[in-house]
Amino acid sequence: MLTEILLILFLVAATVQFFYILVIFGRATLFYRAKASKSTTEKLEGVTVVIAARNEKENLSKLIPIICNQNYPNFDIMVVNDRSNDGTKALLEQLMSKYPKLRTVTIQYTPEHVTAKKYALTLGIKVVKNDVLLLTDADCIPQSEDWITLMTAPVRNEGRTFALGFSPYATKGGFLNQWIQFETCWTALLYASFTLWKAPFMGVGRNLCYRRSFFMEQKAFKGLWEVEGGDDDLLVNRYATSKNTGVVIDPRSITLSEPKQTWSDYYTQKKRHLHAGKYYKAKDKQKIGIYALTHLIFWILGIGFMFYSGIEQNWEHFAVILGIITVRSILLTSVFTSARKKMTGKTKLFWTGAFDLLYIGYFWIVGTIGYQSRKVRWK
Repeated sequence: MLTEILLILFLVAATVQFFYILVIFGRATLFYRAKASKSTTEKLEGVTVVIAARNEKENLSKLIPIICNQNYPNFDIMVVNDRSNDGTKALLEQLMSKYPKLRTVTIQYTPEHVTAKKYALTLGIKVVKNDVLLLTDADCIPQSEDWITLMTAPVRNEGRTFALGFSPYATKGGFLNQWIQFETCWTALLYASFTLWKAPFMGVGRNLCYRRSFFMEQKAFKGLWEVEGGDDDLLVNRYATSKNTGVVIDPRSITLSEPKQTWSDYYTQKKRHLHAGKYYKAKDKQKIGIYALTHLIFWILGIGFMFYSGIEQNWEHFAVILGIITVRSILLTSVFTSARKKMTGKTKLFWTGAFDLLYIGYFWIVGTIGYQSRKVRWK
């Protein structure tokens, strides 16, 4: 009797997994078609690129010239210098004399009980001159001169409040970087798919567009000041809807970030990211949790039934279970390959069945630690 119950549970979990992979994730990969860009002779709405930076002198010296070469004709840059002591202020003064589009605000201190990055962003956003804001980080490099045009299009042309973009990490050698490539692509696949499914729940501040007027009207960080992180995903989670949010899937719209080089730094980063998840809306926790729970059940019972069938020499059941696992693996690999190609233009993805299994431990162990953590930090 127990065997039959567990078998039914496995089949239910498998059905849910196939639904997520084909119906939800398939929207952003197998069935997604990018909208054709529209040419126009009309004056384009002004855009401000906002960057909150602390001790980012080296990265800013590379990033500012690249952004200033964007094809978009009507934009400026606001760098919020957050208590830097590495010569960032002097560098920005030099760059302003060379690049008229650049403006800066310097923060001397952060009030108590207020998280640093949210405070920096808020002060910068208060003084920008354009309503369309495009946020990124100092270590993120736009991968084309059309980055501003593409990332702001849903807000400028389609009446959206938010436009969610993708920001992968640079490919390096080693197992850690392969895992980072997998996990980052997986996260992007999650929020892009649910946005296309009319249920947006998060975005990443390394490549995010929204309107200043909405931010100021809603007092966007109200109730979130004491939460470290969440200046991007919690903002989207709180205010994004099926009607006011778009997603941009185009290799020319991405920004490329520098990945962590050690497991310790990566763990600190992900603990902060996962910590913000505890503040998501209940319905968003549920749709992520349902996938994660059925993913766990699928693999535990699938491997268990194969092992049991092998001992009992019931090769018919063994073949059926193996077939279900194989089909799911093939579909998931296809979805990931398509996602990476459409988001970055690259087809090669360091994905194996082992990473799919490792994600179970990552989600349930690191995710639980991050969820329960009381102290996390930005820098």
